[in-house]
Amino acid sequence: MSSYIDVAHPERHAPYLDVPDDVVDYLHYLDFVKLRSPRTVNGYYLDLRGFFRFMMISWDRAAPSIPPEKIDLTHITTADIATIQKRDIFNYLDYARSAENGSKARARKLSALRGFFGYLCKQVGKLQSNPTENISLGSPKQALPKYLTLEESRDLLKNIQSDFYERDFCILVLFLNCGMRLAELITMNMGDFRDDTIRITGKGNKQRLVYLNNACQDALNHYFKVRASLPNLVDKNAVFVSKRTGKRLSARRVEQIVARCLQSAGLSGRGYSPHKLRHTAATLLYQYGNADMLALKEILGHENVSTTQIYTHINQKQLRETVAKSPLADTRYTPPSQQDGGQQDVQPGAEDAEQQDE
Repeated sequence: MSSYIDVAHPERHAPYLDVPDDVVDYLHYLDFVKLRSPRTVNGYYLDLRGFFRFMMISWDRAAPSIPPEKIDLTHITTADIATIQKRDIFNYLDYARSAENGSKARARKLSALRGFFGYLCKQVGKLQSNPTENISLGSPKQALPKYLTLEESRDLLKNIQSDFYERDFCILVLFLNCGMRLAELITMNMGDFRDDTIRITGKGNKQRLVYLNNACQDALNHYFKVRASLPNLVDKNAVFVSKRTGKRLSARRVEQIVARCLQSAGLSGRGYSPHKLRHTAATLLYQYGNADMLALKEILGHENVSTTQIYTHINQKQLRETVAKSPLADTRYTPPSQQDGGQQDVQPGAEDAEQQDE
C-alpha cells in the first residue's frame, strides 16, 4: 500500500484500511474537522501505524516470524487501546531511538500519539486517561537551514537544461523569490493570480497573498505564452503542467526537475531540494532585502514568528558588518613604550600585590 499522498490530488491517499478503527476515525477528524493538510494526515497515519505494530509485538499478538508490515492491526479495539500505559509510550520512544530515529523524528511520533490519545479522551470520550500526558522529550536541537548563496542561486538560474525551459526556469524563479513550499507551488491555479499577487494555500488550508516581483512576473509571462500553445493541455486550471501529458505536475516531478537543474549547475550532492530553495529565498530576503521577522513570517506563511527567527542566526554577512562598525574597530595594538607617557616603572612585587587586592 502506498503511503504517499499526491498533494495536488488529496483524494489519492492511502485508504487507511490497515489500522484500527479508532485511528481511522481520528485521521478523518484531522482531515474534515481540523482541516489538516493531506501530508500532515498521512504523516500521523504512518506514525500511528508504526506505534500499533510495536504494541502488537509487545502484546505478544504477532508471531516473531511475521514482518512488521504484515502485522494485522485491524482487530485492535478501544478496549485494547485503553490498556496502553505511560511505560508503553516510553518503551516505544526508546525503540524509536534504537531504530536510529533522530530527535525530530521522535518528537513527531510523540506529537502524533499526543494528538490521538487527546482525541480519544477529550473529543469522543472513549478513554478516561491519556498515557502521553506530561511526557516531554525536550526541545530538539534546532539545525540551521541549508541554503544556496546568492552566487549559487544565480548559477542555478543560468544553467538550466530542460526540454521545457520556460516552465522549469519559472519554477526556480518562484522558489527562489517567493519562498513557497513545494505543495504550494504545485497546487497553484490560474485563477489565483491578481495583478502582482498570487493567492497561496499553505498548511492547514490557510491562504495568504504573495507579491510577485519583476523577475517572477517576467518568468510567468514567458511561461504562460508557451503553456497556452500546448496542444494537449488537460488540466487547464493548473499553473504548472507536464509538456507530455498536459496534466498538473506532481510533487515528485518537481523534485526531479529541481534535482536535474542543480546537477547541471554543479550543485548536486549537497543536500539541496525544493525545500532548501525555500530556505534560500528566506535567507536572501533577510540578508539583502532588509526583511524583518514579521514581514518574513507573512511571506513564508509561518504561524508563529518563532519559526521564522531561525533565519536571524544565518546572516553572517550582516553580523560581520555590524561588528566592523564598532566605534573601537580602528583600535590598533600599541607597544607600552609608545604609549603616552612611556612605560611606567613597576616595583618588584607590585603586580602580585595588586592581584591580592583584587
